[in-house]
Amino acid sequence: MFSASDIAHSIAFFTRLPLGSLPALDKPFASVLWAAPLAGWIIAAIGAGVFALAHAAGLPAGPAAALAVAATVAVTGGLHEDGLSDTADGFSGGRDRERRLEIMRDSRIGSHGAAALGLSLLLRWSALATIAEPPAVFSALLAAHGASRAVLPAFLGWTPPARRDGLSAGAGSAEPVVAWVALALGAVSLLFLGMGPAIVAALIIAVIALPFRSFCLSKLDGQTGDTAGALQQFCEIAVLLVAAAAFS
Repeated sequence: MFSASDIAHSIAFFTRLPLGSLPALDKPFASVLWAAPLAGWIIAAIGAGVFALAHAAGLPAGPAAALAVAATVAVTGGLHEDGLSDTADGFSGGRDRERRLEIMRDSRIGSHGAAALGLSLLLRWSALATIAEPPAVFSALLAAHGASRAVLPAFLGWTPPARRDGLSAGAGSAEPVVAWVALALGAVSLLFLGMGPAIVAALIIAVIALPFRSFCLSKLDGQTGDTAGALQQFCEIAVLLVAAAAFS
């Protein structure tokens, strides 16, 4: 059921890394999302590597953190940031379900989307700048990028699509084991923070994800790819803030 091809397809989706031509999937794309945390680890390693190089070059923690965040955004193509900004615009600007979905599909960014994106970047930068030391930054990024993507298969699988033709609807459905494997990998990711902070981070992720799922059901009657991206951003920020408290 699980294969190296699943990992390659997950990396190809979550990053802009050149992997060449991949074999066509003979199953729903949602079935490969158990490997989403592994793609997160690669993104984290790139961001941590940039931070370490900047630190070695003598840059203070602030600029090094900015470069690390920029590297993670670049390697993902801003995939989840786009979802966050669209979700913020849709939820804040739409009076009913249809209008919210229409706004979220609009490629233009509004004031609420811009504010959400700016706050996301600021919070992630400030957390990494506070952590400051390359080994701890590496652990924090591994935890944040792995765990934040680990919740996505469960969110997408256990929440109906809001659209029939959206990205999340096109991903199809997967066996529950896909979500459980991803969550297990997410738990492993959090252990890079140490047992105590890992437990705190896991509880915070649950407190974020479950009400957010209910909110999406009440406002959209389901989830979209944009709301999945927003959830990833919320969870990544939360884990980085826990890491900042634990490592500072």
